Amino acid sequence: WLHVYGCDLLSDGSVRGSYRDGYDGRDFISFDLGSGRFVAADSAAEITRRLWEQEEVAEQWTNYLKHV
Repeated sequence: WLHVYGCDLLSDGSVRGSYRDGYDGRDFISFDLGSGRFVAADSAAEITRRLWEQEEVAEQWTNYLKHV
């Protein structure tokens, strides 16, 4: 697994954040802060996306990337 996440505080005071997971050298799932949704890279990641949507994981990442 490769987890990459972080944020930038821009000069206008807004925040640009990102999160993505990779597995076995390939993209797996990413989070689009602008839309507040996960983007699955393939059908296997689609299962994770659906689960995380049910568990409201997107809200947790939105809060983390914008405020923490």
